[in-house]
Amino acid sequence: MKPSIPQGTRDFSAEVVVKRNYIFNIIKTQFELFGFEPLETPAFENVETLMGKYGDEGDKLIFKILNNGLDLDEKKAKAREDFETVLQGKNVKGITERALKYDLTIPFARYVAMNHGKLTFPLKRYQIQPVWRADRPQRGRYREFYQCDVDIVGSQSLFNELELIQIYQNVFQALNVKVSICINNRKILAALAELVGGAENMMNITIAIDKLDKIGIDKVNEELSNRGLNTAAIEKINQYLQIAQSNLSNDEIIEQLQNMFLHSDLGKKGIEELSYILKNIENVEIDVTLARGLNYYTGTILEVKPVDVKIGSIGGGGRYDDLTGLFGLKDMPGVGISFGVDRIYDVVEELNLFPENLSTSVDVILLNFGTEFDKRNREILSFLRKHNISCELYPDVVKTDKQFKYAEKKNIDFVIMINENELSQELISIKNIVTGEKKLISLEETVNLFH
Repeated sequence: MKPSIPQGTRDFSAEVVVKRNYIFNIIKTQFELFGFEPLETPAFENVETLMGKYGDEGDKLIFKILNNGLDLDEKKAKAREDFETVLQGKNVKGITERALKYDLTIPFARYVAMNHGKLTFPLKRYQIQPVWRADRPQRGRYREFYQCDVDIVGSQSLFNELELIQIYQNVFQALNVKVSICINNRKILAALAELVGGAENMMNITIAIDKLDKIGIDKVNEELSNRGLNTAAIEKINQYLQIAQSNLSNDEIIEQLQNMFLHSDLGKKGIEELSYILKNIENVEIDVTLARGLNYYTGTILEVKPVDVKIGSIGGGGRYDDLTGLFGLKDMPGVGISFGVDRIYDVVEELNLFPENLSTSVDVILLNFGTEFDKRNREILSFLRKHNISCELYPDVVKTDKQFKYAEKKNIDFVIMINENELSQELISIKNIVTGEKKLISLEETVNLFH
């Protein structure tokens, strides 16, 4: 059988891992500079922890895990019945009780609810781990991918939003990636829902308008109609969306929103929060179509897109002032953002922005001339590693040409050779295979070649 990997997953070569770690390190550095501490949660959670937290469309993308022991004879008959129930989109504890985590935010909320008595608030945490979604794989969209999240819980201050936006700006400046940071407020969207018939329309509206840039206004209207909104409601929503299509400045958008939600306290509150952010940080744009289709957002919402590459969002997040309430812990405000590292990698790679000096190569390789030199080779390796010079010994005694070709393929510039002559003089021969220069020096002198 020809080996393969599951669709929507990838293997990462050494070269790719080094580049990904370059991105991770930049993000992690900023997280820690802003006072955030690390956290890790399990790869899978109980099904009930995840289900119902991401909206109907999100729930469909959750990877459920089959319970172990289903191959036992006494369980087979019942398992068949349970499978039929699961195929209808329901859960049966006898067959599936756990699921791979869809994101890092809900598991974090579960962690806070479980441990709030031992935690210090406001709690500032960052998390860098893989998540899984049963999505349709395409460029920039994978079934297994990493998220880098940073969250603050236990504080209602909008200063937190400013800090998170600054983290976005710092990271993408360090990566030399030009981005557009867009913001909106879910209170404004909730006010729009009230304006067209009631709060129960909130999810129908947000899910539809969040797709505007992908499917266009006609398809959005069609979806709104299919979701039960009448013509008058759709016209009102179109009036709102017209603000996005008028190429207005932030100040002009605020003015338009104020006119539209003149009699809505909820709308006014959302506009007030938007205005505060705009007054206190630069290079942020209002996007009234931004909805973030997840149930738990309650205030500011953000999304980051690259300017020079068409790939969708590479970061997003927002405020969720009752997320832990889903797990019985009320009145715990929070706000957080996430970096889509896999898409960020694709952007940096496409724009050729990775530093040229990123390398997986070792500094020097020792050629193998026989086991009689093993003791001296081990001494050399230990000395070099003690001085932070990465090195290896070619493990097999083979022709010298083959060992040189190995070094060239691995982009190792320096080769050390030890035979009887070098051994008797307690010296080493070192050759730069790029320039061809060869020296006979003491072991101590090698340090100067690499530092």
